[in-house]
Amino acid sequence: MMADVRVPTLGESVTEATIATWFKQPGDSVAVDEMLCELETDKVTVEVPSPVAGTLGEIVAAEGETVGVDALLAVISEGGEATAAPAKDAPEKEPAKDSAPASDASDEGEHVNVMVPALGESVSEATVATWFKAEGDEVAADEMLCELETDKVSVEVPAPAAGILSKIYAGDGVTVEAGGKLALITSGGASPAAKPAAQPVAATADAKITKDGMKNAPSAEKMMADKGLSADQVTGTGRDGRIMKEDVMKAASGASAPAKSQAAPAARAVAPAAPVAADQAAREERVKMTRLRQTIARRLKESQNTAAMLTTYNEVDMTEVMALRNEYKDLFLKKHGVKLGFMSFFTKACNHALREVPEVNAEIDGTDVVYKNYVNMGIAAGTPTGLVVPVVKDADSMSFAEIEKEIARLGGLARDGKLSMADMQGGSFTISNGGVYGSLMSSPILNPPQSGILGMHKIQDRPMAINGEVVIRPMMYLALSYDHRIVDGKGAVTFLVRVKEALEDPRRLLMDL
Repeated sequence: MMADVRVPTLGESVTEATIATWFKQPGDSVAVDEMLCELETDKVTVEVPSPVAGTLGEIVAAEGETVGVDALLAVISEGGEATAAPAKDAPEKEPAKDSAPASDASDEGEHVNVMVPALGESVSEATVATWFKAEGDEVAADEMLCELETDKVSVEVPAPAAGILSKIYAGDGVTVEAGGKLALITSGGASPAAKPAAQPVAATADAKITKDGMKNAPSAEKMMADKGLSADQVTGTGRDGRIMKEDVMKAASGASAPAKSQAAPAARAVAPAAPVAADQAAREERVKMTRLRQTIARRLKESQNTAAMLTTYNEVDMTEVMALRNEYKDLFLKKHGVKLGFMSFFTKACNHALREVPEVNAEIDGTDVVYKNYVNMGIAAGTPTGLVVPVVKDADSMSFAEIEKEIARLGGLARDGKLSMADMQGGSFTISNGGVYGSLMSSPILNPPQSGILGMHKIQDRPMAINGEVVIRPMMYLALSYDHRIVDGKGAVTFLVRVKEALEDPRRLLMDL
């Protein structure tokens, strides 16, 4: 049986790579996951493991050739029968046919693929954030195997069946497409951890094995030999301390500095600069941005570059809202099973104001203005992984209780990282409450393609002049950021005044005033 070796997914926006090195030649026996070749892109180095145990047959793409994603690299004959000429002249390799199955004990069981689930509308790829299981681990049906990150949400992938996680195709940090293959589960077979694959090599090359029994990258071993470095001189950053090519390059560049200092003892008076730089590097940590954080950064910058954004401010006396809430919060909780918060009051007040100033609830589409005859209210929420904006659909037709229930439901999903794409799509206006973090005043950034966002802030007691007397009142600053291409200053100020009036006299909401 023949198995294809193909170019794996190379990462976001990367479509091709160059074959740097082949570690095996036609006719060589290969074990499952043994490194066959190394590919180089403009950003990273990718190693291609063997998908099966057998004999390497024809190499389709030679060293130095440029290949695209999913291109055919080579062919492997499972079971040890070589398709290349060298195998015909080597009958002594025939016994490998009997030993090949032993290197993949999982063949005795049934194979079940773990696939990338549907990621949501218009989302075609995700990044593998974390694997909760390692190859060889036992898994139960529906047990979480890994977590994927898309532009907006995190998706957990459960095990489709019970068995042994025999193969992981996409490791941490790898970008995968919807419907792609993540891993392989073998049910009813022996754990791959018991494989006796190529262990004799460890006796003669201990430096090539990490403390957890994992081989270093072949490209790293080759570079260490070229530069005269031992494994003890290199700090591995790969899985389980595995030494990668980049680690050897860093170690080699670091080793060159002491050589220079030994050649010039007279310059030792200036030598403390190197330790200072090393200490500075040790005090810093470089972490790759998550896809969610990258998307937040990109969209916010697009908003600044595209919209003619302006912010207008006002302040609201929260006395009446707080009194009404205190009076009815217990009865509200008893009847509706949810707490009465401030967000339902602000949502209602915005719904009221948007009816009078509809351009704040509109968006620009090319040379057209799209007016919305509904309000899908986005509620910005901070989570441990970043800012998300779940949407309360048709908020203009909801009661106080319905709004509070939906906000509570979406807030719970946001905290648990379980928001779906549908939960965050279709918003027409957004409310952002920086006051929960203590913000006194800020200028929120538009959530494109929306034309308006209301910023709430901290409620703070301040002296106010009321009817000629100075009294202490609970005051909140309000900020409306809007797209001046579609919303004029008069409309923005009118909107904010209507919100202020509705909150300072909630009875206006009942009277539709």
